[in-house]
Amino acid sequence: MEQQITHSQSPEHIAQLGAFKAEVVINSPGRVNLIGEHTDYNNGFVMPTAIDKTIQFYLKKNGTPSQARITSLNYDSHFSFDVATYDPNGAEWTRYIVGVVEEIKKLGHSLKGFDCMMYSNLPMGAGISSSAALECGLAKGINELFDLGLTDLEIIKLSQMAEHNYVGTKCGVMDQFASVMSKENHVIQLDCQSLEYQLLPFAIEPYKLLLLNTNVSHSLSTSEYNVRRAECEAGVALLQKWYPEIITLRDVTLEQLQKHKADFDPVVYKRCEYVLEENQRVALAAKALKAEDLKTFGTLMYGSHEGLQHKYQVSCKELDFLTDFSKNYDAVLGCRMMGGGFGGCTINLIHEDHIDAYVEAAKKAYHKQFNIKLSTFTAMPANGGERIH
Repeated sequence: MEQQITHSQSPEHIAQLGAFKAEVVINSPGRVNLIGEHTDYNNGFVMPTAIDKTIQFYLKKNGTPSQARITSLNYDSHFSFDVATYDPNGAEWTRYIVGVVEEIKKLGHSLKGFDCMMYSNLPMGAGISSSAALECGLAKGINELFDLGLTDLEIIKLSQMAEHNYVGTKCGVMDQFASVMSKENHVIQLDCQSLEYQLLPFAIEPYKLLLLNTNVSHSLSTSEYNVRRAECEAGVALLQKWYPEIITLRDVTLEQLQKHKADFDPVVYKRCEYVLEENQRVALAAKALKAEDLKTFGTLMYGSHEGLQHKYQVSCKELDFLTDFSKNYDAVLGCRMMGGGFGGCTINLIHEDHIDAYVEAAKKAYHKQFNIKLSTFTAMPANGGERIH
């Protein structure tokens, strides 16, 4: 099989990769989530898909007993470590890599030395989960290079644990699942409790997914993520007084929640109400997709944003501006913030004939309002991580 090198790489990178002579090449995608935000860590429902923006991993054995050498071509960064010894003191991006190796070792596999070059065309900071693409792509590459026999589900779970245990982000499983299990021209309706899923055909032509990146990242994003988790857990703990069988918000009905509204802190109540309503929106969105009812699907996207803005309160003025702006255009059926919040992207369901004019108008209005340049890109459902050499 020919070693594939993406056309977006510079001649210098192409020369480096040609000289590298990789034994294994993995394509590992980022993801978007169409609807179902902040529900995954509450064991709820989500609707993500991998997209046609990826990190490529080029791996080979290097003949050393345990020395790993990693190069990021985009950032001209190099990193070496001993796969036999855990060192927690590396720069943040290196912890994802070390974490994956450590989690593979926990499964009983011993690794020898290897070299890895990485090249990304994922827009960084856009909320399309470059971290899951990094974890899952490396895990898949090591699995193929050393013929470890890891299943897709093992790769998903060890990648999630790498982020929990070595980076410190208590993420849900959605990002890793989408990065590994997606299929071109489909989206995944995923139950984050059982990990049961359906692949739904994503027949949206002549519409496309357009992401508008606010290019802001407010400092609240990490701390408030953990606060929201704690607020949801506080709601569950309160409800367990009456319903001891409840373990997470997934086990709660809206009727149960509403019955005890007077017992709740108002903020905690709003958080829980949003999660339960968002789970319902995912179910309705799946129904709309099956019926090829894109108008209803778009309305549900707007409903999701409204809940995130007012009840879960993880939006920001830039995301709200772009969502409100989209409502003036018939070509946009739906729009919402995507990801953890406080910055990142809006995801828009827009008619392909109107993308250029809409992007131009949005850039102009956004710059006038905030004096910030908007960056944009289209994304379509793609296959999960795969070996291409």
